[in-house]
Amino acid sequence: MITSLIRIALRSILKNRMRTLLTMLGIIIGVGAVISMVSIGQGAQHKIQSQIESMGTNLLTIFPGSGRFGGVRQTINKMTLEDAEKIKKEASAVAKVSAVVRISAQVIAGTKNLNTSINGVSPDYFSIRSWSTQSGALFTERDIKTLAKVAVLGKTVADNLFPDRNPVGCQVRIRNVPFKVVGVLTEKGTSAGPGGDQDDCIYTPVTTAINRLTGGRNVNQILVSARSQEEMDIAQSQITAIMREQHNLHKNEANDFSIMNQTEIVTMAAESTQVFTLLLGSIAGVSLIVGGIGIMNIMLVSVTERTREIGIRLAVGARGTDILIQFIVEAAVISMVGGIVGIIAGIGLLILLNLIFNVSTVISPLIVVIAFLFSGFVGVFFGFYPAKRASNMDPIEALRYE
Repeated sequence: MITSLIRIALRSILKNRMRTLLTMLGIIIGVGAVISMVSIGQGAQHKIQSQIESMGTNLLTIFPGSGRFGGVRQTINKMTLEDAEKIKKEASAVAKVSAVVRISAQVIAGTKNLNTSINGVSPDYFSIRSWSTQSGALFTERDIKTLAKVAVLGKTVADNLFPDRNPVGCQVRIRNVPFKVVGVLTEKGTSAGPGGDQDDCIYTPVTTAINRLTGGRNVNQILVSARSQEEMDIAQSQITAIMREQHNLHKNEANDFSIMNQTEIVTMAAESTQVFTLLLGSIAGVSLIVGGIGIMNIMLVSVTERTREIGIRLAVGARGTDILIQFIVEAAVISMVGGIVGIIAGIGLLILLNLIFNVSTVISPLIVVIAFLFSGFVGVFFGFYPAKRASNMDPIEALRYE
């Protein structure tokens, strides 16, 4: 029965190939657009999440607080290296801790120079960020204690200052202070935040940066890695208590620091990109509705053109239900064939965008299936009215139709 109806539907569709193709075009564009837009949105979500996760494992970041002075909000930086040491010593839910001192400076190596970011950190920093060396080694706790003038280069800095050789063992000058290069980090790429290229930086022992480069005692931030994902809230509570005690804050005084939880960042980013993906998918879905209206229009024309055929079928014993099913099947076939072509077109477009513009995309099989099923639903939904109209025809009136 169904096979026969599909065969009749295909025969009817192929009688007007151009009209059928133009009718399918709305469905093809709609399905292709839905798959493309949702895949681009999910690709963006995956990329942002990967970039956030590349910043560290179970990461908590402590920043200086801010307050209003003379009506102007200003940063109050009271964070010191002692804060980081106390957190590492007393917070049981914390695995790794690194204070970070960040400055911007010109770096000279031979005849080449470069303006880049200099980060004073502890050895724990590289464990927190799951960062290893491409060549050479990282500095050690001994280098922290002795204020050693050693540096680890990011890949971008190494490529710019030493394009033709391995920089390990060479010397660079930072603010006219000579540093020995002991290692080059593996490539990390760009970050999701304002930092941009994560490889455009140099790392030195934090004590060296404080005593030889900045001349101050404050640190810009403290990175903390909790022992596990489940202990992040506990670690945050412990850090808050330790920092308040360290800064002699009374019960009613506000924190002079803030803590950013990586889980919260990932959740916020996921929610934002989900809304973005939903918006893109909804906009693309409108074209599917437009395609459905096109199917309804063509099916109404088809019913009018085939009035005598319908009359003959009804006269020789076909039931109204048979006519209804026949036209619904025709509409569904048009829509689902268009859906298949749309899937191929959508995936093809994503491959092309990836090749030409290196757009990050994630093709979800679930979205492909949903888009295909929805295209079939559109065909049935918009084909029902013309089919119902055909099934309700009076056989005598239909046979008289010219």
